Amino acid sequence: MLSTRRPFLGFGLGLRKEHFEAVLQARPPLDWFEILTENYLVDGGKPLYYLDKIRADYPMVMHGVSLSIGSTAPLDWDYLHQVKQLMERVQPHWVSDHLCWTGVEGLNLHDLLPLPYTEEAIEHVASRVQQVQDFLGKRILLENVSSYVCYRHSQMSEWEFLTQVAERADCLILLDINNIYVSARNHGFDPQVYVDAIPCERVWQFHLAGHTDLGHCIIDTHDHPVREEVWALFEAAAKRFGPVSTMIERDDQIPPLNELLNELAQARSIAMPHWRLAA
Repeated sequence: MLSTRRPFLGFGLGLRKEHFEAVLQARPPLDWFEILTENYLVDGGKPLYYLDKIRADYPMVMHGVSLSIGSTAPLDWDYLHQVKQLMERVQPHWVSDHLCWTGVEGLNLHDLLPLPYTEEAIEHVASRVQQVQDFLGKRILLENVSSYVCYRHSQMSEWEFLTQVAERADCLILLDINNIYVSARNHGFDPQVYVDAIPCERVWQFHLAGHTDLGHCIIDTHDHPVREEVWALFEAAAKRFGPVSTMIERDDQIPPLNELLNELAQARSIAMPHWRLAA
């Protein structure tokens, strides 16, 4: 059962190679970094060199894209052993991945694919999460993904599915605010209903990011600044959940570090008035 008090790391960024030198030279005023797990599952070289240097000055969390927790393929224990070794090196505050599947029968589709929202899928995923948590020795965070298709035989909403998986597996949630907005636009639901339905005590991290609006749909591209509609949804989430460690993701068209720091300052200015009141 959930009992651990939620830590609050503050406001952070995703660590990207384009900013390695700037971070080392400037020691920018941000609270923490999220690293992409798969970038550091290597034996040596520049990624680990910079990781160790930056880790000395900033707290870190690990965020993966290859767990494929929803797949029907067996869990990849070789991958999990690598993740556990990296955890020992980084000593992250937590480890996260996505509530999705990425392939089957040895084929990696290199995408975060949604699951059918069924009782059978809940039981399947919760069992696999429990195995992963037992192996890693700590609870993991699962992130909601953006989606562009629905399954006809889904039996519930995405927010009900995410909640049920988290409660049955006794895991935690990384709530991606942009992904909620993207899926809400694509599927025609109210994003505020989603935010209001998620159990507060399980949410340990927020993601913010930009997307590409194609008119008929929007795509979670992480190559734009956070849009106004997502800032508004973030403020609603900040009010509801209280202090939650918050970061901005940027994976393409990556700007200079100072631009992201300015954007992160906007996140702080939106959330902190509510969180000071909550404290």
